[in-house]
Amino acid sequence: MTDGEGTTGTPRTAGMMLRQAREAQGLTLSDIAQRTRIPLRHLEAVEDGKFQALPSITYAMGFGRSYARAVGVDETEVARALRAELAISYQRPEPLQDLEPIGERRGPSMGATAIGAAVAIVLLLIVGVYFGTSLLRKDDPVTAPAATVAADLGMLPPTPTPGAAPAAGGAAPAAVPAGSGGQVALTATGSVWIRVFDDGGTITNRELKPGERYDVPMTAKNPQIRTGRPDLLTVTLNGSNIAPLGTAERAITVGVSADALRARGTATPTPAPAG
Repeated sequence: MTDGEGTTGTPRTAGMMLRQAREAQGLTLSDIAQRTRIPLRHLEAVEDGKFQALPSITYAMGFGRSYARAVGVDETEVARALRAELAISYQRPEPLQDLEPIGERRGPSMGATAIGAAVAIVLLLIVGVYFGTSLLRKDDPVTAPAATVAADLGMLPPTPTPGAAPAAGGAAPAAVPAGSGGQVALTATGSVWIRVFDDGGTITNRELKPGERYDVPMTAKNPQIRTGRPDLLTVTLNGSNIAPLGTAERAITVGVSADALRARGTATPTPAPAG
């Protein structure tokens, strides 16, 4: 019997190698989960060879390598065994609806398009009737722009005249928050695979190590991120923390443009422990 074989002479699986090394050190799967930040259920799936319970082949390889490093096993040997097992037993699941790539989503339905066209026609008819009525009145010259017509009909608020003071008893309209764009940064708190893509295709597809930072290119067109562990990412916009992208319960695909993250808002600061 060689090191690469089990007690019956058959080659050891990756799960067998990892379990044997863990038990030899007196460690539990919970200990490995704390060391690697990998969910316990995923570690069990790697040990038992139940790869269908894992998000993808990429995650299976990443989890196996991280487990091997945690127990001091040669990760190259584990990776080789994993590839052989995955090639035989892993079947890619049907993609989840909410993970459908942005570029493949269908456009608006025919019903929505028809409603939009009908609304536009009604607006044009209203404006035409307004101007036609004004032309028939000799004492009322046509001077109102389209925006004023819409305001008169109750469809839009009237446009304030530059320099005019607000009406008595009323407050001045609130200014729209200025600014767009900015530097978005993703910092890993544990080993996590990410795929960042935009309208032009994949920008990066890689594993971030704990403490490693990735800056989303500011020139990306509508950048998106796809990851199975959003809880292991700290997201900042121009140095300010943004609310978490998700939890460890499910994979996500979300926008990571500066404007998309502004809509999420800033993260709630964690109070310091009482001293």
